[in-house]
Amino acid sequence: MIVAKFAIVVILGYLLGSIPFGLLIGRRSAKVDVREYGSGRTGTTNVLRTAGRKAAAAVAILDVSKGILAVIFAGLIIRGDYLMVGDFGLGMLLAQVLAALAAVLGHIFPVFLKFRGGRGVATFFGGLIALCPVAAIFGGEILLIGAGLTRYASLGSIAGVVGTYTVLVPLTIFSGFPIEYLVYALIGTIIIIVMHRDNIVRLMNGKERKLGKKLETRDLSPSA
Repeated sequence: MIVAKFAIVVILGYLLGSIPFGLLIGRRSAKVDVREYGSGRTGTTNVLRTAGRKAAAAVAILDVSKGILAVIFAGLIIRGDYLMVGDFGLGMLLAQVLAALAAVLGHIFPVFLKFRGGRGVATFFGGLIALCPVAAIFGGEILLIGAGLTRYASLGSIAGVVGTYTVLVPLTIFSGFPIEYLVYALIGTIIIIVMHRDNIVRLMNGKERKLGKKLETRDLSPSA
């Protein structure tokens, strides 16, 4: 029964993450398919460039909520149950981490959009908000400051997720924070860096598009 519950929280997390808020809001607010512009992604940055600030803010909030809800639902489903593996009891915290990571993957590879969505940053931070608000606040501040100072959303995102992992290392070692939080931050950081690999190449070559740069119609250059 507990194995089935773990499977349910992972599937539910993935389906939550797969909800394409960027596409839905882009169509509603600006009558555009964000997949046909900029990076072709459905995340906040591409929505900002194609549908404007209000639409981007709504998408950011909703994409964050996917991670939060995945963690909440996992907690409600698992509660005090444990999956025993040898001498270890794997319980609610692990289920919540798995659900949040599934939501991140659902956002990146949504079943409803032929497995092409966003880059997972907002949903990652949503899961972290529900799991460990202190780390989420720290990483979120780095993201906003980094993006604001450099005008590169990709650079701010990478710095933000790396910052969450960095701060969780001492919190885990010296303050007794659950190691599940550190595992979530590590895996999430790796996923998001991999998803930004093309951005990293453009940053190194000085070709990355800055925030505020307008898109031309049918501009399909992958830069957000």
